[in-house]
Amino acid sequence: MSAPSRFIVLILGTLTALAPLAIDMYLPALPQMQTDFAASTAQVQITLAAFLAGFALGPALYGPVSDGWGRKLPLYAGLGLFTLTSLACLFAPTVEWFTIARFFQAIGACAGGVIGRAMVRDLYPPQETQRVYASLMLVMGAAPIVAPMAGSLLINQFGWRSIFATQALLGAACLILLHRWLVESHPPHLRHRAGFLGALRAYARLLADRSFMAYALAGSAGMAGLFTYISGSPFVLIQYHGVALDHFGWIFGANAFGFILAGQINGRVLHKLDRHKVLAVAQWVQLVLATGLVLIAATDFGGVVGLSAGLFVTIACIGFIAPNSAVLVMAPRGGAIAGTASALLGMLQFAIGACASALVGLVHAHSAVPMAAVILGFALMGPLSLRLLKKT
Repeated sequence: MSAPSRFIVLILGTLTALAPLAIDMYLPALPQMQTDFAASTAQVQITLAAFLAGFALGPALYGPVSDGWGRKLPLYAGLGLFTLTSLACLFAPTVEWFTIARFFQAIGACAGGVIGRAMVRDLYPPQETQRVYASLMLVMGAAPIVAPMAGSLLINQFGWRSIFATQALLGAACLILLHRWLVESHPPHLRHRAGFLGALRAYARLLADRSFMAYALAGSAGMAGLFTYISGSPFVLIQYHGVALDHFGWIFGANAFGFILAGQINGRVLHKLDRHKVLAVAQWVQLVLATGLVLIAATDFGGVVGLSAGLFVTIACIGFIAPNSAVLVMAPRGGAIAGTASALLGMLQFAIGACASALVGLVHAHSAVPMAAVILGFALMGPLSLRLLKKT
């Protein structure tokens, strides 16, 4: 990959990482926000579910618009919305206000992920997309490591609201990168402005496509496990296990490192293997490991060290599941429907992720068992989704 190409991938990775950064930076603040807003644990965790719900809804707009009008215009709109709503989060007076602002912040943030995947499909041939997706995951994967530590530092120095001032600055910086360095990747002769009804028909065709749904649901189930961990870990580690705020980011990032490592192995070592087989094996391994995670949580075996080890290997499996499912979804669907396919994939991933996050909040207890049980439930959903392929 040439130096200019690597720089473009770095920019696309940064745009795609906006949502993980927006999620992970504020995780250490959740217990403090609960106190400041005089809110319940469920109310604070619903702010994360609201973000994921917005992230599920946003792609419905960006996919058809990017297919019909090009990639850059909706990117400008999304990044502008992200910047403004980050400021709304900064000045939120109540948890209800904050929840609404987070919902719309997610709609802005999802532009980078949806359109970034479509731009990869525009710019690179199918045989290179898995390696490019692995590179995107390397940039994205830095977010779970860097963001909680940065969030903890900001909280200690300036309070939790400074996190959203930082996100507003990040959104403005991405607007500059977009304007200065990214060219339009979707040529006019491939654009198709189908209108609202046409967009609905395109989504309906994809929903009726068993191959699309099998791989999209497989990837969504894997990502739901990640969102379960993201939503539940601040309360499990900080409140239940008594982990200090300064140490939370390190533990959270260490557990997420397995996700990055697996993604790089997948893109650089396993890229010549059959993607479907790699995906299927990773799903079954995750199911076995998630079962072990529930047992660790139920018995408190090894304390925070035992729990972290179980989370590390279970979350690592997603590094094989997410990129392979994305390639299997996107590779056959280029040209005029790449944006729509990417949008629907994002909608499914984050709608299911929002359900997982809300579920963890509703069944919250002073234990790691609910978090581990939800991860296990979605790990079981992964292999079941691939059974759709047997009906084609």
